Amino acid sequence: MAKTLVLTFLCADGKEWKLNLARPKEGLTKAQCDAAMNAVITQDIFLKAPVSAVEAAYLDRTVTAVTA
Repeated sequence: MAKTLVLTFLCADGKEWKLNLARPKEGLTKAQCDAAMNAVITQDIFLKAPVSAVEAAYLDRTVTAVTA
């Protein structure tokens, strides 16, 4: 099972923007995610700059190979 941390932001144009992080640390708190998201917003390092945090969520995914 692959786990991803999905950080969802709102941009100035009103559209959502998602930052997907592979292999996140287990058991992150809302406060830790909020701090990380605020750091992304204040550093202004992306072309489509997010202006506010919407949510942080773990995404669990199971991949099954087709064999025959």
